[in-house]
Amino acid sequence: MKRIRCPKCENYLTFDETKYKEGQSLVFICEHCKKQFAIRLGKTKIQAIHKEENLDENKYKDTFGYITVIENSFGFKQIFPLREGDNIIGRRCIGNTIQVPIETSDMSMDRFHCIINVKRNKQGDLIYTLRDAPSLTGTFLNNELLEDKDRIRIEEGAIITIGATTFILHTYTPQAPKE
Repeated sequence: MKRIRCPKCENYLTFDETKYKEGQSLVFICEHCKKQFAIRLGKTKIQAIHKEENLDENKYKDTFGYITVIENSFGFKQIFPLREGDNIIGRRCIGNTIQVPIETSDMSMDRFHCIINVKRNKQGDLIYTLRDAPSLTGTFLNNELLEDKDRIRIEEGAIITIGATTFILHTYTPQAPKE
């Protein structure tokens, strides 16, 4: 079964792609908003790195770290690399220009929910700081609610919950040179 997203309301529709050939055009009508739209079956040019089943976390080890979304309404694992500076985390939505758009239908997660800041200290080590965006439902670090003005330093393995979604922070740790 293949899932496609309605371009108007972002509702998912499913269909059996094995009944059709590559290159064939299909027309759908969204059950939710009644929008009619078409797709062409074939290999996508967009690399869906955030929702593959067999994600390789090792390719993010030499970046500024990454987060692994482990619990959400779709039930699949998502991995998002972090960058230096502010990483705004929230619910993926059309027109939303955040750095970490989590794909979910969890309406308790704001589109701009929390921010993880990555910066270097004077020794060159990476420092990770978490703060609420502010959001309507709050941001939880290890089941403790952050206050509005809190800027909390977080470490490897920090468990963060936003809405009904939980993710884990994986920090960058440089490898010792092999001898």
